[in-house]
Amino acid sequence: MTDSPASPAPLADPHLVFDPVAGDGPKDVVILGSTGSIGTQAIDLVLRNPDRFKVTALSANGGRVDLLAEQARRLGVRTVAVAREDAAPALREALAGQYGTEPLPEILVGPDAAAQLAASDCHTVLNGITGSIGLAPTLAALEAGRTLALANKESLIVGGPLVKALAKPGQIIPVDSEHAALFQALASGNRADVRKLVVTASGGPFRGRTKAELAEVTVADALAHPTWAMGPVITVNSATLVNKGLEVIEAHLLYDIPFDSIEVVVHPQSYVHSMVEFTDGSTIAQATPPDMGGPIAIGLGWPERVPDAAPAFDWSKASTWEFFPLDDDAFPSVNLARHVGRLAGTAPAVFNAANEECVEAFLGGALPFNGIMETVIRVVEEHGTPVTGTSLTVSDVLDAETWARARARELTNRTATAEARA
Repeated sequence: MTDSPASPAPLADPHLVFDPVAGDGPKDVVILGSTGSIGTQAIDLVLRNPDRFKVTALSANGGRVDLLAEQARRLGVRTVAVAREDAAPALREALAGQYGTEPLPEILVGPDAAAQLAASDCHTVLNGITGSIGLAPTLAALEAGRTLALANKESLIVGGPLVKALAKPGQIIPVDSEHAALFQALASGNRADVRKLVVTASGGPFRGRTKAELAEVTVADALAHPTWAMGPVITVNSATLVNKGLEVIEAHLLYDIPFDSIEVVVHPQSYVHSMVEFTDGSTIAQATPPDMGGPIAIGLGWPERVPDAAPAFDWSKASTWEFFPLDDDAFPSVNLARHVGRLAGTAPAVFNAANEECVEAFLGGALPFNGIMETVIRVVEEHGTPVTGTSLTVSDVLDAETWARARARELTNRTATAEARA
């Protein structure tokens, strides 16, 4: 199969600045997923730079209402939203405890609340929600004409054509460390001169192991990431390198670079976050110590840089940076991601949803480590021809996800039953 033709302009282009609300003073920012890792780090950046940013609204799932209420008071937001309706009473109580006799901010509740905030009056929406539930807020922000600082990679993975249909040139600024790195490296040259994107991977906890050696690894082994402290699902995705496969799809959609020109290399130190190779042989690398402060600052501040957003290297100290080729036999996830990316339409949604279910099964002891990708491959194959083209709708994506999750659960339950009988 061949890649689809590149569109006239990429979704994310450092040479183009989309400024929906030009003017003086701090940028008004809405933060979705404020109690998660990206959200809390973004709030820390905002509080250190009140002359640059002002948060007007916050949203969260509802599992940490005390933190959400504290964030709302410290930032003086107009609106607070929670997705879980059962969290609303606890949120109101927590806000009352924070605000005392002062008027409370507006409270929005329900699964559509984040999308409402994404369309509200602001300059930039930071989508730090985890999972495909972030698609609706992404589409709402784009349709409302907001600059979108995108940390929710699932928005592009499961809804790529829908996002591409709405986004204006320069409207999306990527916040993933790898894509923020590519974004910055691409600023040093013309798109026509790009030969290759090189996405770096830490290699996770199993770098250097063969497929046979991975057969007996445990959940504890998979959760022992050597570089990053992340949640269990993301950490397992790093161990299988599914996260890197998702990033390859995302890079293709963001920058309109063919899949054959996107390479993954293993870089254990996680200092170089990604690279761009140009046609003259030059390679531009973006490097910082492992820290998400820099990518978040790029997402919120571009085209300006935020001083001291992240730590810099101490070049007076010796260090060694290593790069290794990816073992596609031990880690088939990247090539599978390229395959579903080429299929496009609902195929990436099936890949992503099946993987999420299989990771949960692995964490729960119902599936061996190698069984994660074996099951995902089978679900993708059974999905057959995806819905593609202009006929693709949000309902198509959600239906494909629902089917993929159900089929993955069925297959993982069969695996667990067979192992129990063995």
